[in-house]
Amino acid sequence: MVCPKNIRAEFDYGAVDMSGYYDEAAAAIGKHHDLFQDIIGKIAWAYHNKHSGVNFDLKKYSQKDAQNLNRICREFYSHTLFSGYRYQKTDKLLHLKLQNAAPVRQFFQGGWLEWFALGVLLEHAAKRGKQYGFSCARSVKIRFHNQDLHELDVVFLAAGREPLVIECKSGEYRRELDKYLNLRKRLGIAADRFLLLVTDIDENQAKSLRAMYGLVFVTPQTLAAYLRDVI
Repeated sequence: MVCPKNIRAEFDYGAVDMSGYYDEAAAAIGKHHDLFQDIIGKIAWAYHNKHSGVNFDLKKYSQKDAQNLNRICREFYSHTLFSGYRYQKTDKLLHLKLQNAAPVRQFFQGGWLEWFALGVLLEHAAKRGKQYGFSCARSVKIRFHNQDLHELDVVFLAAGREPLVIECKSGEYRRELDKYLNLRKRLGIAADRFLLLVTDIDENQAKSLRAMYGLVFVTPQTLAAYLRDVI
């Protein structure tokens, strides 16, 4: 597909296949992100360091939070996101064996955030009714006229509107700010429609970063409210 400004876009239609469990798992992580952030970080670290499993001491959490974490992990196991699950109720120790399959590894190493963003977009679009025309995609490869290649995490296009791009960062984001500034300009997208969804900042930091760089920073907690006004 050739887009304006001589940009060629390639789409992976399997990247938006909602028939699996990834979108539901991502929604659960996003909804409970403040609670789940430490566990996600340790799982990603374990994958990076080629560990086969992770253990979590749930005694440091409130009873309600520990129950929620245990329930979510048990559900993930039932949907094969973990290859093993064991909970020692007396000691409140949770043992998880990691799934070796590459798609699951990619999900826990950051892909979940793309699924979460896509799910929030689709939820907002559904509220607009059946007459609301739109397209959406994940992992869109774009090639500029000089053959520079980039990948956009999530793209949403409503009929008659400018595209909206969401770049998802579940880890280090600081070193890539200049890249995103240049990419937005090359795409010719308005600043309020190029979003950085970052997990490791709070709402005040997001506002400060937006003022400093002219890019929209959002968190899993603030993404839905921002999208409500722009799609």
